[in-house]
Amino acid sequence: MKKDQPNVVIYFTDDQGYGDLSCMGAKDFSTPVLDRMANEGIRFTDWYSNSPVCSPSRASLLSGKYPSRAGVRSILRGHRTATGLPPSTKTIASVLKSNGYQTAITGKWHLGLKDECRPHNHGFDKTFGFFAGCIDFYSHIFYWGANRPGPSLNPTHDLWEDNTEIWKNGEYFTELIADKAIEYLREMKKNNKPFFLYVPFNAPHYPMHAPQKYMDRFPNLPWDRQVMAAMISAVDDSIGRIQDEMERLGFAENTLSFFTSDNGPSRESRNWLDGNQDPYYGGTAGKLKGHKFSLFDGGIKEPAIMHWPGKITPGQVSSEICASMDVFPTILDAAGIDKDVNVDGISLIPHVLNNEKNPQRPIFWEMENQKAVRKGKWKLVLDGQLVENESPIAKIHLSDLESDPAEKINLADSEPEIRDELHNLLTDWISGIEDEWKRNFSDLDYEYVAHGMV
Repeated sequence: MKKDQPNVVIYFTDDQGYGDLSCMGAKDFSTPVLDRMANEGIRFTDWYSNSPVCSPSRASLLSGKYPSRAGVRSILRGHRTATGLPPSTKTIASVLKSNGYQTAITGKWHLGLKDECRPHNHGFDKTFGFFAGCIDFYSHIFYWGANRPGPSLNPTHDLWEDNTEIWKNGEYFTELIADKAIEYLREMKKNNKPFFLYVPFNAPHYPMHAPQKYMDRFPNLPWDRQVMAAMISAVDDSIGRIQDEMERLGFAENTLSFFTSDNGPSRESRNWLDGNQDPYYGGTAGKLKGHKFSLFDGGIKEPAIMHWPGKITPGQVSSEICASMDVFPTILDAAGIDKDVNVDGISLIPHVLNNEKNPQRPIFWEMENQKAVRKGKWKLVLDGQLVENESPIAKIHLSDLESDPAEKINLADSEPEIRDELHNLLTDWISGIEDEWKRNFSDLDYEYVAHGMV
C-alpha cells in the first residue's frame, strides 16, 4: 500500500438519460446531491458509455476495455448458470485488491451468474445485490428470463450477499443498496487500508417502482415522468446518505468518486406496468437522437461527474471526449499503481488535475449490426437504428457533432473524405476485435438475449 492512496467509489445508474439530472438540464425535477457533487468537482458534457445496453457497458467500465475485448458483447441472460465476464478479465476490483485495497459491491452485477463469473471471482471481498439484468424493486424477483436453461420463463428470486442467497421481501432495493454500502463503509473503517466501493444502482431501469414518499415530491408530473423523477430522486438521496457517512467516518477528503450510467433511457413498453404495448417516454436524452439500444448519441452519451476534494478544482465543466473505459486507468493513475493490464481507456488525471487536453483518439462502438466511431467532432454510424427491432434509418450516417449534436443532418454524401476516413477506421477496428474474439473467447459458452428483452 502506498501512502495517501485514495479511496474510490463508483456510482453507476441503469438506463438513465443524458438529460435526467438537474445539473444536465432537467427542469421538472432536481437532483441536489449530484448537483453538489458536480459543483465540487468536474462535470463532463461529452462522456460516453461503451455500449447502449447493460452487460457490455458494465464489462467495459470494470475492465477499462472495449466490451468485446473484455469478453462481453451483448446483454447476458439471467438464469442461475448463465455465463458472463470471463475469469481471465482483470477488473478494477481485482487489480486494486492485489494492491492492498478492500473491495465491495452493492447493487446490480449483470455480468454472469455462473460461479466463476460472479463478483467474488472478480476481486470483490464483500458482495451484495443481484446478478441478472433486472429485478422487482420490492420482491427482488427476476421476472424477465428463465430460471434455468431452456424455454421456461419461470421467475426466479435474485438477491445475494457474499454469494449466499438472502431474502428481504418488501424492502425497496435502491434504499437497500445504500444501507449495505454504509454497512460496508463502517466495516472497512476498522482496517487501515484504502477501499474500492462499487455502487451500481438498478434504477431507473424497469420495473418503474418508487415508494410514495418519492412520488409525492413530483405531484404535478404525468405518471411516466413522475415515476422516473421519483426513482432518480431516490438514487440521489441514497448517494447523499453514502456521502454523508463517508464524511462522518473521515473518508471524504481522500475519496475519488465517479458518477455515470450504463446507457441511454429505455422506451421499452414493459416500463409502463399497465399491460399495454405502447412505448415508455418517461426518460429523456435531452436533445440527443436515439435511446437505449441505439448507437446515436441518445443511446450512449451519459451524464458523468468526477469528484475528488482537494485535488480537482471545483466547478469545472469539461467538453473533452471521454468514455467509461477511462475510469479504470484513471483510478490506477490516481492510486499510483503501475498499469500492468492491457486497457483501451486513458487516464483522465492530467486533464482533470492539470487541465491538459486528452490525447486525440477515435472511440468505437458495436451493437449487433450497428457500428459507430467518433473522432473529434465527427461521428459515423453504420446501420444506425432509432428504434430497436426496426430497420436502420441509414446505411451510413455522418454527423458534425459540434454544429449538430442531435445528429439531424447526414453529411455522408457531402463529406466523402471524412466519411471514408472514419469508415476505414471502423472497418479496421471491427476486423481486429473479431480476430481477437475468435482467439480468446470463441470457446466460451455465451448466452445472449435478443435486444428488447432486458
